[in-house]
Amino acid sequence: MTSTTAPFTLNQIGTGTARFPSGVAIPTLTDAAVDPYIQTRISKHVQVECVQFWPQPSGRYPGLVLLHEEWGLTAQIKDLGARLACEGYGVIIPNLYGRLGGMVTANAEVADALMNKLNESLVLQDINSCCEFLNTRDHIKQNIHGVVGYGMGGSYALRFACQRKRLRAAVVYYGRVMQPDTAITDLFCPVLYHQAGQDQWVPSQDVDRLRTTAAAHQKRVEITTDPNAPHAFCNEQRVESYRADATAEAWESTASFLKTCFQGT
Repeated sequence: MTSTTAPFTLNQIGTGTARFPSGVAIPTLTDAAVDPYIQTRISKHVQVECVQFWPQPSGRYPGLVLLHEEWGLTAQIKDLGARLACEGYGVIIPNLYGRLGGMVTANAEVADALMNKLNESLVLQDINSCCEFLNTRDHIKQNIHGVVGYGMGGSYALRFACQRKRLRAAVVYYGRVMQPDTAITDLFCPVLYHQAGQDQWVPSQDVDRLRTTAAAHQKRVEITTDPNAPHAFCNEQRVESYRADATAEAWESTASFLKTCFQGT
């Protein structure tokens, strides 16, 4: 599923992996050229493990950091990364559980335990390092970046939008809204929030709080709501919550929102 106006097809998308240190300067291609051992030397820093997708036709593209749900870096998240690349973006997907072994699970108790073990400041540091890594890639426009997150990843996407001043866009799929409200006043970029009307994980009052606080401080926050959709309505692997129509509508609005945010960059 790509948008009706996607400029690329899946057979035009390249893929690969990436590994780089968190919280420090990212080695560039020039660094690698003058130091042949840079890729094999054991680093003293925690490494961010990622999957990448990008349009193969020659050009420079905006970059997106895609953040996974509590289940880990699943096959569906990788598929979403490829589809976002079809929309004209270089996409990087960090394994947010990398510091915990990089686990993927379908067990709700295990997923909750993994999510609760995460250190928020370190996760945000890893996400920021993804942006710095994108800045070292020749096919990515420097500092023309956005973030997209689902569930747990949506929560981190919203927090990251309050941290990185050079971010251009954030798309949040049913993520938790941070407290206190003063954090929302620090938003540095436009935000598209996809609300599940029947969400038992994110109270509707919290989404209302996001709306009113953003409006009071002249922050651009767009909220779309499917009144009948449950939490995780985009997750094809959760039969009890997946809603195909709501997913398709959310994807179209995401593609349109990102296109608007990156227009002219």
